Formats: sequence, structure tokens, C-alpha cells
Amino acid sequence: MARPRQHAPEELHASVMAACDGWLQSRPVHSLSLRSIAREVGCAPSTLLKLYSSFNNLLQYVNLETLDGLRASIDEITDGTGTPDQRLEALARSYWRFARRYPYRWQLLFDYPLAQEGELDTRQGQMIEALFIRVESTLKEISPNLGDAEASRLARTLWGSVHGLVQLGLNERLGYWQGEPLVVEELLDQLLVTTLAGLRARSSSK
Repeated sequence: MARPRQHAPEELHASVMAACDGWLQSRPVHSLSLRSIAREVGCAPSTLLKLYSSFNNLLQYVNLETLDGLRASIDEITDGTGTPDQRLEALARSYWRFARRYPYRWQLLFDYPLAQEGELDTRQGQMIEALFIRVESTLKEISPNLGDAEASRLARTLWGSVHGLVQLGLNERLGYWQGEPLVVEELLDQLLVTTLAGLRARSSSK
């Protein structure tokens, strides 16, 4: 009888992440299982349980990879150049393009609970917070008198709206105008223009 392949933990983790990535390129996460991943990487399901403790923890590592990929995608086009408005527009459009390119990874990230405690929770929280901080700092460039608490709330309000448009766009629920489907990028631009104009008007009146 052939002996099962032996993996170092780092090698096995890399193989598992690659297998999940391959699966999520074309199939939703609800069709993924611990057994199917184990079969793909050539080990027993119990080996994966020893490494990750649970299937949910394994999926949280996939979410970390997704968040890191989102950060890298954003970094590619938001290099600090351009006006604050242009950088926020680039950020929103990059967010949409990433979601459209990786819909099943996106579904796992937002339709399933994130980690609730421990190192995974901390790492995921830090990566999500970094996105909000990027938005906050740009809003403060537009309105220097914006306080920290207000900037934090506004960043989350604005990005919640961006995320809502992205989700509706993915689900093709944005509707039509004169027989043509509404375009996500145009709606994102309109959201940002309206929000930032309001922020500037409010700042100038103080």
C-alpha cells in the first residue's frame, strides 16, 4: 500500500490555500468541504483538523488571503498621487473590480461569520481597520477640521454605502434606467461626488 504524502505544516498550509483558491475561482464555498480539500492536497481530513483545529478556522485563513489580496489590489492603483477625490474614486473602483473578479472569495468574506477571537480575529480586524484608516485620512485631507471620531464614523458610513453598491452590483440588483442596466462605477462616482461636496460645504460653513 502506498504511504500517504507527508507535509511540513508550512508546505501543507500553502497547498491548502492553493486548493481553496482553485476551488473558489469557479465554485461557491458552500460546495467546499474538509474532505474535498484533503483529497486535493493528498492528506487525511484528520491532518487538516490537527493543523487548523476546525474547518471554520481553515476558511478564516482563506479570508486572510482574500483581505491581503484586496489590500494589494488597492495598493496597485492608490499610490498616494492625485487629489483626495481621485484617490477615493480609485479606491472604490478597485474595491468593485476585486469583488467582481473574485465573487466566491467575496461571498465567503462577507456572507459568512469572520473569526470571533484569537489571532485570526486580531489579524482580520487589523486588515479591515487599515482600509477604514485609509479612507479616514483621505477625508481629513478634504476637511482638516474633521475630528477623529467624526472621521471614523464618516469613513464607515461612506464605505458602507460603497459596499452596498458593490453587493447590489454583484447580485445584479441595481435596476435599469431607460432600458439599460445602471453602471456600478457611475453610481460609485456619484456617491463620492455628492458625499465629498457635502463635506466641503459643511467645512466651509464652520
